[in-house]
Amino acid sequence: MNPSLANQKIDSLNVCVLIPTYNNDRTLQRVIDGVLEYTNHIIIVNDGATDNTKNILSKYDNLTIITFTENKGKGVALREGFKKAIHLGYDFAITIDSDGQHFPNDIPVFINALEQHQTKNVLFIGARNMEQEGVPGKSSFGNKFSNFWFWFETGIKLQDTQSGFRLYPLQVIKNLRFFTTKFEFEIEVIVKSAWKNVDVKNIPIQVLYDENERVSHFRPFKDFTRISILNTWLVFLTLVYIKPRNFFKNFKKKGVKQFFIEDVLGSYDSPKKKALSIALGVFIGLTPLWGLHSVLVIFLAIFLNLNKAIAFAFSNVSIPPFIPFIIYTSTKIGEKILGVQNTYKLDEITQNFEFVKHLKTYIVGSFTLATISACIFGIISYLFFLMFNKKNTARNHG
Repeated sequence: MNPSLANQKIDSLNVCVLIPTYNNDRTLQRVIDGVLEYTNHIIIVNDGATDNTKNILSKYDNLTIITFTENKGKGVALREGFKKAIHLGYDFAITIDSDGQHFPNDIPVFINALEQHQTKNVLFIGARNMEQEGVPGKSSFGNKFSNFWFWFETGIKLQDTQSGFRLYPLQVIKNLRFFTTKFEFEIEVIVKSAWKNVDVKNIPIQVLYDENERVSHFRPFKDFTRISILNTWLVFLTLVYIKPRNFFKNFKKKGVKQFFIEDVLGSYDSPKKKALSIALGVFIGLTPLWGLHSVLVIFLAIFLNLNKAIAFAFSNVSIPPFIPFIIYTSTKIGEKILGVQNTYKLDEITQNFEFVKHLKTYIVGSFTLATISACIFGIISYLFFLMFNKKNTARNHG
């Protein structure tokens, strides 16, 4: 795409380019001049630079420039840049780093991708070739680490989640709440966008790592620690809130019958995998680990590569109306196994640590009930799925 055509499309799609910069005076002017070939809708955030950045920016009188008196971090720079872009009425912002690793002539790649995306509810991340010569080993490792946790938290597989060359949908960004201020912000923003059902996708871009002029402000120990803390929190939210929320939304929308037909019978998983998913769900749902059922079943389903939707659905076997019966049955099984006959009078339970005996009886019984029920449900469902598959195969060949 030639620059003039790209300029027209950038205008029609209401896109600006956001450049956060901090002490990159060796490459900053080249980046700005490269972007100006495609658009003058540019917002630059000077994040408290102490080098020659201020003099370089003084050469440009037609750009929007935000200046911090002290360095606040890339996350703050991007957040302030987004606020300014939204205030100016832009719908999308392309972010490009000022350290020279990105090529401004890749801007049309983002514009083309946006133009072809039907809903425009999308966030594009430029995918670098991390295998090419000159890419630092720490960057390649950090990217793989980030890709894994992004997949765990969103279910979306990407090849590059750390590239700063991106296109953001500002109408979504303006409604999100952010807490991070440094490099980890670029992880927080894509995860929370994905949680809002934004399509997060990679598109191929060029990359240049020139150690003679590139200045990286990434501090391996401090920033990696910040990223690890953020991912720990995001994983917790994923297991405790996001996955259960998505399941219940899906379940409510489809109804029991439709859910069973589409997500259970319609799943392309093997009968064995579906049966094991049901067994896992039933087992976790009947254990005495109240309050942790959702977290455990989703984590184990992911870890064991089972069907998360099926496992989560059957973990809800301990719905409120069934709880008294589950507790009663678990207690009776525990009494049989331990050879005891517990009293259920309140005054006797609260004396001489009798409640400990009752708790032990219940725990032993509940795990036994969970194991037996999981085996029964697993075997029956496995046979059912085998028969269902055979009938479908016969019908398709009939």
